[in-house]
Amino acid sequence: MTTEHPTGTAAPTDPLDLAGVGIGPFNLSLAALAQPLTGLRTAFYDQRPAFHWHPGLLIDGATLQVPFLADLVTLADPTNPWSFLSYLRSRDRLYPFYFAERFHIHRAEYDAYCRWVSENLPALHFGHQIDAVRWNSSHAVFEIDYTHLDADGEAEALGRSYARNLVLGIGTAPHVPDALRPLAESPAAPVLHSSDYLDHRERLLAADHVTVVGAGQSGAEVFLDLLRARPEGRERLHWLARTPAFAPMEYSKLGLEHFTPDYTRYFHALPEPVRDALVPGQWQLYKGIDHDTLAAVHDELYRRTLHGGWPDAVLTPGVQVEAADRAPGGGVELHLAHAEQNSRTRLTTDAVVLATGYRERRLDTLLAALDPYLCRDAAGRPRVDAEHRLVLDAAVTGSVHVQNAERHSHGVGTPDLGLAAWRSATILNSLTGATPYPLPDRTAFTTFGLPRPTAPETAAPPHAASARHG
Repeated sequence: MTTEHPTGTAAPTDPLDLAGVGIGPFNLSLAALAQPLTGLRTAFYDQRPAFHWHPGLLIDGATLQVPFLADLVTLADPTNPWSFLSYLRSRDRLYPFYFAERFHIHRAEYDAYCRWVSENLPALHFGHQIDAVRWNSSHAVFEIDYTHLDADGEAEALGRSYARNLVLGIGTAPHVPDALRPLAESPAAPVLHSSDYLDHRERLLAADHVTVVGAGQSGAEVFLDLLRARPEGRERLHWLARTPAFAPMEYSKLGLEHFTPDYTRYFHALPEPVRDALVPGQWQLYKGIDHDTLAAVHDELYRRTLHGGWPDAVLTPGVQVEAADRAPGGGVELHLAHAEQNSRTRLTTDAVVLATGYRERRLDTLLAALDPYLCRDAAGRPRVDAEHRLVLDAAVTGSVHVQNAERHSHGVGTPDLGLAAWRSATILNSLTGATPYPLPDRTAFTTFGLPRPTAPETAAPPHAASARHG
């Protein structure tokens, strides 16, 4: 039960131990692992009316890129009642799943699993828009102002909660390149982000020519879905990528060890300039395309050559969209540049799907009142310690943990679902000052970095050595 007060209340009573802002998979993981900890009072808030995970990309047949064991809790506590296997049991689906022999589950199934958890945790409060967060030094608590929204998303009432600690899991936002932002923000322009793909799928299928921009997993899935739905010989599709190739995601066993707690700890201990140089070069670890999806794209293209001819689909990597304009007749004209050829051209298309990824939501607006207390790195980003806490001025005795907002400090594993349970357990261990979730000391065969040098031992006097061995 959350402690709620009307705005203007002077003093908090019985504050929460932890308040969470945002209910995506990462804070949902934290809430699930926190529930069995008696004595820990928590509440999590989200402005949406219910849990939904990337609903615009729940394309039929699309799967997660992580095994089902990377659910909300299992890698920290396999006995937790909110595991994926518990979900299957609650639906009488354990035996069908057993015989299906699936290690990577459908994305829609993961969404349904998370919604099942969200509907059964009383600490979750949907329809709550967080307006401001402040530190109340007199009472050593955070004040959380919110607006309660009705079913239509309209403001219904104002309220305030108090908490000793916070965790921010506000997630990421669709990224639209500057060159395409004016058209994407125009309701009349046929330019949309892949996060809204399913909402506009029928309109896209009816378009004469469609261009997909972006060579990550979302771009591949959208292109494949459009390709499968369009008639042979009249596909009228372009797939453009800024990367030099439609590259597979790094999925070798040792390569995957970059998504372990071992690598996260190693990365966090590196100097800031080294970390900043590493992340861009590791794009194929998390921005490439799943091997099976690439194979499915090729198989579909190949199938369309069986009776002679080539499909009317153009796949071009190494292309940058430099500008975009409305074309006569309501389409879009893309200004393209190819760096290796040092050439430029224009492409007219009827619709554009931007599979251009996501960016971490900035914390500045939400934490405006805490800004004087925030410690920042050389690039102006919030500093984050090894336990995923913002580094704050000593005047703030409460902690603010972050989820999926620390790639600059914790590396490529930050947005990975496989580290969700470990990070949640780390946060709970830190908050409780105990170890409700013992975590492994070692998680990878790879040893990242060299052992720290130790001071050489001082040679003992000869007579002492003789006595020791004699």
